Amino acid sequence: MTKETTFKPMTFKLFLEFIRLNAKTASAIPFILGVLFSIYYFQEVNWINSVLYFIAQMAIAFFVTGFNNVQDYKLAVDKHYRDTYNIIGREHLSPRRALNLMLFFLVLACTLGVVLVWRTNLLLLFMGGAGIFITIFYTYGPIPFSRFPLGELLSGVAEGFGVFFITIYINVLPQKIMGLFFNWPNFNLSGNLLVIIVIILAGLPNIFTVGNVMFADNMSDLPQDIRNKRFTLPYYMGIKRSLVLYSWLLYLCFVCVTLSVVLGVLPPESLLVWLVLPTILKNIRTFRKEQVKETTFETAIQNLMFFQGVQILALLIAIIRTQVFA
Repeated sequence: MTKETTFKPMTFKLFLEFIRLNAKTASAIPFILGVLFSIYYFQEVNWINSVLYFIAQMAIAFFVTGFNNVQDYKLAVDKHYRDTYNIIGREHLSPRRALNLMLFFLVLACTLGVVLVWRTNLLLLFMGGAGIFITIFYTYGPIPFSRFPLGELLSGVAEGFGVFFITIYINVLPQKIMGLFFNWPNFNLSGNLLVIIVIILAGLPNIFTVGNVMFADNMSDLPQDIRNKRFTLPYYMGIKRSLVLYSWLLYLCFVCVTLSVVLGVLPPESLLVWLVLPTILKNIRTFRKEQVKETTFETAIQNLMFFQGVQILALLIAIIRTQVFA
């Protein structure tokens, strides 16, 4: 693959596989929960901002996955992995064309981000900038984050909680959460610590479920990652201890939701998540038996879908209930 003419074109079907569309629920679900939580808890929603941010967030999600594929291809030590498992090598795609396409999504996301900063508060620029920094340097640079035991934490905090928090932020007046305010020549950074704690408590299940998807992915890829000198958290913890942590993160999701209901952060309907506990326990047992990317890894995505799916349904029911009996 030394000449550009030997590369195959990226068809739409290959593009969907390249960006791993089936895994984009990890980006969409925190966004949906953020919109619904804004409506339920704050009784505020800005649909224009929400649509703009959804497009920007999905563009970032496409960029992350596609850029990771390009970087994994370039940095691969195991040539068999590069030419057989990595989609660029397997399908004889042009790394340059793939990178250019991903850069388009990055520019789109940044442009929409600037528009949202103009429509909300300057503080969003710093929050978005931090997310873009993590996104780019996750697999880029002399010391990519992905080659250290940071992937699960960064994925859970940035993609799980970051999306949830920013979605709320672009829907609710900055004065109610926090903001950077100017009154020339003075400026001040102010916020409501109680509201921030409320959002963190409501968002913890997003951190745990999204982070666990990355955790399961890394456990499934451990032998391959070692060959390619990617030393993720399972490498340092070992599979046995990693599986214990993986299980407890899911258990903590139920604890957080129950505590949130008791404190009045989430509606009583959110306790319906306990109905999916048997299914999640079954998926945990399945994944603990063997960690295989092609088969058991899907249980991690299913856990996210089942748990957060019920959360979405519960918030919808609560919103309808409050509107009907208001």
